[in-house]
Amino acid sequence: MLKGLLGRKLGMTRIFNEDGLWVTVTLLEAGPCTVVQRKTTENDGYEAVQVGFGDVKEKRCTKPLRTHFQKAGVAPKRVLREFRVDQGSSLKPGDEIGTDIFKVGDHVDVSGVSKGKGFQGIMKRHGAHGGPGGHGSNFHRAPGSIGSSADPSEVMKGKTLPGRMGNELVTVQHLQVVDVVPEKNLLVVRGAVPGAPGGMVLVKQSVKGSK
Repeated sequence: MLKGLLGRKLGMTRIFNEDGLWVTVTLLEAGPCTVVQRKTTENDGYEAVQVGFGDVKEKRCTKPLRTHFQKAGVAPKRVLREFRVDQGSSLKPGDEIGTDIFKVGDHVDVSGVSKGKGFQGIMKRHGAHGGPGGHGSNFHRAPGSIGSSADPSEVMKGKTLPGRMGNELVTVQHLQVVDVVPEKNLLVVRGAVPGAPGGMVLVKQSVKGSK
């Protein structure tokens, strides 16, 4: 059975569990996702479904995409992603998938694009200590020595240096599902997920299993 959804990060809040403990959670608008294409071993070499999330105006789609959606008989979608399924899966174009595929206590992996922070120095980007803070020091927030001089006369690959920070695909694994509200397409997971409120996220069944 398919255990994955596309959605949107709504924001963070807190709830109190049965023991009265304060639990930090993230609210996700997960689905409903519409099956746009069914891929089979005979035609494509593997079993999967392509699902779409978020309606978009037809004029904002390219002509090939319009034809793709028309062939499936579904309205144009903003985001398309594939999920692997078993060979005997009965999912077909037009079917809708909601948050009811998850239940309280499940563990999920959530992927999203982290907040972009632009060009940052080595202290913020990599947590470097920097130099002395006194006024007499001429070395404060600079990276310092970055390699040998004569041998090997180059900066080694992977050296931590200033550069673009954030705006990367990040996956947070093994988050527990605290609550599921199918009528509102709401998924409540414990902890934080990547990205800003309103950002797209991909929710999949955890690959690590339950602890």
